[in-house]
Amino acid sequence: MPQTEEAAAWFAAVYQAVQEIPHGRVTSYGHIALLLGFPERPRQVGVCLKHLPSAADQPSARYNSDTVPWQRVINAKGAISPRGANGAANQETVLGQEGVAIGRGSLGERTVDFETYGWFPSRLPSREGEDESDSE
Repeated sequence: MPQTEEAAAWFAAVYQAVQEIPHGRVTSYGHIALLLGFPERPRQVGVCLKHLPSAADQPSARYNSDTVPWQRVINAKGAISPRGANGAANQETVLGQEGVAIGRGSLGERTVDFETYGWFPSRLPSREGEDESDSE
């Protein structure tokens, strides 16, 4: 899919931020948007992850499902967002392999306990030490 330079930069920023989520931890789409300085864009974070190339289809892509831990991003309610056939089940499996326990909500939704597995830093680790004025 052709992208503008601005869109390509946004996709890259999202993928780079998601790469910083530690193994066995999760965060929300909204928190990634906040860390990138655009708290109003959680849905756009989801769009980026939806369009993350599969490593099987594009193994040499800089960002693909092997290099970006897409599974570590869930919704603000602590639930795995349903999408496509087996999408949520696949995300549950991959998170389980990282040691993240998946529960079930009252409607059967797959949930993760943010108290135990949440990752919500005030800044991306790669930006630690930057002055606020450096990022503007």
